[in-house]
Amino acid sequence: MQETIMQQGVDLMLFGMGTVFVFLTVLVIATTIMSSVISRFFPEPEAPAVPQPAAAPAAGVNDPKLLAIIKAAVDQHRAKNK
Repeated sequence: MQETIMQQGVDLMLFGMGTVFVFLTVLVIATTIMSSVISRFFPEPEAPAVPQPAAAPAAGVNDPKLLAIIKAAVDQHRAKNK
């Protein structure tokens, strides 16, 4: 009697797992087909290219006072980490 119950359990498990596998396979195939159909017949319109404005130079780059402050900070950092 025990073998029959175990055999029925294994049969039910394999049937259930097979059913889920087939369902998921069909689902993936259907999704792929629908995606290709939509892409073929309804392509997304290309967005018009928007020209990018030229980057403005950073303010104060040529300021000698700012450059001296930055140089002093870098020198201090290097001296501290030696």
